Amino acid sequence: MIAKRVTSGMRQACAALTWSGLIVPMAVAVGSACAFFLWSLDAVIAARFNRPWLLYLLPVAGLAVGLIYHWVGRPVEGGNNLIIDQIHQPGGGVPRRMAPLILFGTLVTHLFGGSAGREGTAVQMGGSIAGGICRMFKLGDPYLRVMLMGGIAAGFGAVFGTPLAGAVFALEVLVIGRIQYEALIPCLVAGIVGDWTCHAWGIGHTHYTIGYMTSTSPPAAFFHLEPWLLLKVLIASIAFGLASTFFAELSHSLTALFKRVIPFAPFRPALGGVLVIGLFLLAGTPDYLGLGVWSPDPNAITIVSFFTSPEIHAWSWLWKIAFTAVTLSAGFKGGEVTPLFFIGAALGNALAGLLHAPPDLFAALGFVAIFAGATNTPLACTLMGIELFGATHAVYLAIACFLAYRASGHSGIYLSQRIAVPKVIGSMLPPESSLRRVREMK
Repeated sequence: MIAKRVTSGMRQACAALTWSGLIVPMAVAVGSACAFFLWSLDAVIAARFNRPWLLYLLPVAGLAVGLIYHWVGRPVEGGNNLIIDQIHQPGGGVPRRMAPLILFGTLVTHLFGGSAGREGTAVQMGGSIAGGICRMFKLGDPYLRVMLMGGIAAGFGAVFGTPLAGAVFALEVLVIGRIQYEALIPCLVAGIVGDWTCHAWGIGHTHYTIGYMTSTSPPAAFFHLEPWLLLKVLIASIAFGLASTFFAELSHSLTALFKRVIPFAPFRPALGGVLVIGLFLLAGTPDYLGLGVWSPDPNAITIVSFFTSPEIHAWSWLWKIAFTAVTLSAGFKGGEVTPLFFIGAALGNALAGLLHAPPDLFAALGFVAIFAGATNTPLACTLMGIELFGATHAVYLAIACFLAYRASGHSGIYLSQRIAVPKVIGSMLPPESSLRRVREMK
């Protein structure tokens, strides 16, 4: 008995060393790539602010990106969905070209004013680097699955400064209703190392502050529920879930429309650029272009402003949905998550005005809840809220994320997600259906 336990312990130790030897270097590489990406992104965003006329070249930039992907990027057109598919059913792996292509495409999108995010870029770079390491060492499918999940965790944790959320996101995003526990430790290590590496390169992240309840003394500062405020949170959470469904379905429908109307793929982002310019002229403000996190104009509408300004913006969330859905559906590169943060914070701000609730608290709730509904990752988004905003409002954050997840139904921005446990009891969905198949069935 003792000999068996010793042998089992030695095997576990060897396995831990093996995984450490693979995950840690991979996460360092991903964290470094994300640091370079975030540094470059700040540079191109600053260049766009200094040269507003670059927006009028967005159609030309879209055509250039479309042609490059048409010539050499077809194997990686699937983006995040390709990585999820490879984790579910390992096949050809994730091509190495995905990382440089998505990096270039995202920077071009932001330089010329497209409304996109950065999560897709970080996740795809993480998957590409992880896949390259697996090919280098000729690792089998079980290793590939876990390494790809680790790449997602490292990229997500590094780009947002949320290592715990990054680890859980990688475990939760693949299958709705089921956590992939076999990669628990590797994803945790990857998320932490990726975040540390990014910080080691001197990259910082935007800080958000909730003023509500900050002066309260313990224990109420750590855990509290106000019945009337809780009711308002419940109402807002359902609205966040419905908004996430609206964004996801609008994006998928516009993507299908672009493909149907314009068969030649490189022309789609060119037309998308024209439409974004039209939206800009219609809105009369550049605040809905680009990332939306910050602006040199102190009066601009940004994610930060929803936490710091007492002003209520009733329709900013809808404008950002329109700008982002057109940009990404047309074929520009980037991600959906940071625009979802903007949309959620803006909707939270608007609902706070309607419900007479704390604007900064509701901005934070929307920030994470719409993300939870659009990606079907309520646990990861709750952790992200705690990592970004602190634990004072953890109960409200969890309620918002869980209810938004439930209210969003079987929809989401990642069509390769599979459904292990339907959100509706008694649902007649076929086992392990993907969101893509659910949409086709509808």
